[in-house]
Amino acid sequence: MNERHAPGYSTLQITLHWVIAALVAFQLLFGEGMTNVREAAEEGATSSGVDFAASIGHYWFGIAILALVLVRLGVRLTQGVPPHPVAAPTWMGWAAKLVHWAFYLMLVAMPVLGLLTVYVSDEFGDIHKLGKPVFLALIAVHVLAALYHQFIKKDGALRRILVPAR
Repeated sequence: MNERHAPGYSTLQITLHWVIAALVAFQLLFGEGMTNVREAAEEGATSSGVDFAASIGHYWFGIAILALVLVRLGVRLTQGVPPHPVAAPTWMGWAAKLVHWAFYLMLVAMPVLGLLTVYVSDEFGDIHKLGKPVFLALIAVHVLAALYHQFIKKDGALRRILVPAR
């Protein structure tokens, strides 16, 4: 079924997806800078310039993620999403929905928890830190499913987030 192609997401949805993905990658790679700066401050020490820059980026990229995800949710609720490939079993559709909504939950909860950590209590930081392995697991499932659809099912599912609908 190489020629079957599910309709794609809109250009806006695709752009939001990849921008948010890039911001999340930064957060996962450089989020420790925020922890290092906070720990150094608690000890009365100075933090490195790299950690300080990473912490500033982590803060503002988190806010950007929250704003962009709220836009993405609004677009999803108004424009909907393209249908799953015709050949996909029902359980795959449910699994995809579960993973996508888990992403949305995490993409809203993590920045909110980060802001609560900064402005309310460090205790929210303990919950915030638990999000990293959850994100990594969701990303792994998401990427593996995309690769499965692309190279095993060959059903055009990956194309939906690469090529905008016309």
